[in-house]
Amino acid sequence: MDRLADLGEEAIQRIGSAPGGDRVLAAMAGTRDRLDDLQKRVRGLEELDKRVVSIERRLDKLEGKGKTSSSTTRKSPSSSTPRKSSGSGSG
Repeated sequence: MDRLADLGEEAIQRIGSAPGGDRVLAAMAGTRDRLDDLQKRVRGLEELDKRVVSIERRLDKLEGKGKTSSSTTRKSPSSSTPRKSSGSGSG
């Protein structure tokens, strides 16, 4: 493992010393940061999805439906909201 780590560090040093290598390293660091942020957001979405499923179950019980089927057939917000045209063609 130590040998593999040393080889990785050596490769990173070579990239850094190559022309344009600093941009590659900066992009790699930025990608890592963005990936970490994305991972945190996805965890948040999973928690929200669990909460929505729980609320749907409670709603179905209140309405007397029994089993949930609405969780797989949700409407997207864009399909339920009509869009207005931005103007008439005056060309």
